[in-house]
This record gives sequence, structure tokens and C-alpha cells, in this order.
Amino acid sequence: MKIALIGATGYIGSVLLAEAVARGHEVKALVSHPEKVPAGERVHAVKVDVQDAASLELQLTEMDVVISAFSGHAQQDVYGYYVRGIETVIAAAKAARVPRLLVVGGAGSLEVAPGVQLVDTPAFPAQWKATAEGARQALKLLQAEPGLDWTMLSPAAHIEPGERTGKFQLGTDQLLVDAAGDSRISLQDYAVAMLDEAERAAHSRARFTVAY
Repeated sequence: MKIALIGATGYIGSVLLAEAVARGHEVKALVSHPEKVPAGERVHAVKVDVQDAASLELQLTEMDVVISAFSGHAQQDVYGYYVRGIETVIAAAKAARVPRLLVVGGAGSLEVAPGVQLVDTPAFPAQWKATAEGARQALKLLQAEPGLDWTMLSPAAHIEPGERTGKFQLGTDQLLVDAAGDSRISLQDYAVAMLDEAERAAHSRARFTVAY
């Protein structure tokens, strides 16, 4: 499968890249700094500005799946940069007629009680609020697209490097927790869930989540 991966050197994107390559897929890594992309016979690194719809469309043409893992963490205006970026990604994906668009979401828009999302709770970390708000807006933008086959995968509340176990639970719009009440997933198992979705298309035009 030919996969275009936007943000392939990021915190989550780099692990998605490794998982995709391990599964034998051809990956076009769309990044700001191609020199940071690990070399590989099935990896083609391309410098792209995620805010440039025309150049992004060109790179998405003839791809089987597009996975967007870009974020605005390093920007001064995290929320604005992220929302403008996802708007560009959506526009480019539509123009390039990509079969499927998969997007890395956030845990903030998951419900912790009926009608109450995690990002709106008092304990939500302030340093991640702009990112969470951006991901929530991205979900709304995707839901408003009638002609785009999209999927968003929201991680657990805590996502960090760990083991690739392949054993986890999937959900929809509610925050998942384990028997101890913790909501967590390793980057490696998040990547497993995302690439499973890329290969099997089980959540077309929907958001889902993964946690232990």
C-alpha cells in the first residue's frame, strides 16, 4: 500500500512511520526537514509546507491512504496553526481524490461523562489545552465533510513510548480506562491501531479511540 504520512518525524508520526515500514508499506514522508527522516528502501522523504494546499495536493496524488500526524506544538499560535493546517490537509486530500484520510486526534474531545469532554474538565493540563482544542475543531471539520472518507484515532489520555503489545481495547467517543482507572496507551500500540485501520478500514467516517 502507498501511504503518505504528514508529520513523519514527529512524536507520534515517527512511530507511525516505523510501524508502516515494518508492515511492508511504501511511505512518502511529508515533512519540514527531510534530512530527519530515517533512510529506508520503502521510504521517500519530501519537504512540504502543510499550509501550502497546492504543493500538498501534488504529493497526495495517487496515494492509497493519507495519514496526518502533524501538530502545532512548536508554534507560537498552536491552535491557529493546527486548525489552518488541518483545513489545508482536508482541502488537499479532496483535491487529490485520496481514497482515505486518517488523522491523529487528541484525547481532549473524548467524553468522561455524558456531554462532558476531557478538555473541559478542571484537571485538564493547561499546556495541552490549545492542542486539544485544535484537535476537537479538526474533528468537527471532518464531520462536516460529506464527500471525504476520513477516520480520526484519538489516543488515551496518556500516550508515551513503551511496548508494542498489540493488545488493547477500542472505543468510540468515550475515554477508555483500565481496571485501575488509568487511561493510557504506548506510542507503539497506538501505531498498531492506526495501521490496522489503514489496512482494514473499520471506522469509515468516524472517530475511534484506543487504550489499555
